[in-house]
Amino acid sequence: MKIKVVRQVLEWNEDCSNDIKELLNQKGVYMINVMGSPGAGKTSLIVELINRLKDQYSIGVIEGDIAGQIDAEKIDALGIPVVQLNIAGACHIEALSIKNIIQYFNLDEIDLIFIENVGNLVCPAEFDVGEDLKVAILSVPEGDDKPEKYPSMFTITDTVIIGKYDMVEHFEFDDNKVEMVTNSYNPNTEVFRISTRTGEGVEKLVQYMKKTIDFKINKH
Repeated sequence: MKIKVVRQVLEWNEDCSNDIKELLNQKGVYMINVMGSPGAGKTSLIVELINRLKDQYSIGVIEGDIAGQIDAEKIDALGIPVVQLNIAGACHIEALSIKNIIQYFNLDEIDLIFIENVGNLVCPAEFDVGEDLKVAILSVPEGDDKPEKYPSMFTITDTVIIGKYDMVEHFEFDDNKVEMVTNSYNPNTEVFRISTRTGEGVEKLVQYMKKTIDFKINKH
């Protein structure tokens, strides 16, 4: 019975996710789901990407947190429309929440939406939320064993970012191992090594994202 209930939840979430994709396809809006552990650098990455993309795209952000609005305030300070989603005791964002929240954005004027998912390497991997691109961040201080410990996250993601890469010399962190294990799950996953503090590798990531964003917007 328990397995049946979980399956029903996932199937219902998938239906809702497909509804979101259909709407965003009609509007020509690209959505990126950013996932990772607490403290991995999700907000810092989104801020850095906003600063590099805001002159080319109209951007909105959905901030998912257990409580509070600290990260949303950082986004708001950039002059970017942001909606805070507080999920109380949940460990992930579900598609229904995104379906309700995107109504707060003018989708005729938005090109790109970032979702900052809840800090977690387990639950967010199981729930599609209508995104075009799944991004998982693994920061150097977390250790290079996370793809082996949390295979679901590193299997479903389109892009893995090894963050805080400027600290790699101070930790026993094998970035080549991370890339090898990740690509063993999904050979199509792109892996980037970046530091938002120094800017290392960020432009390469930006160019990669622009290609996928422009393809959808131009196709629309």
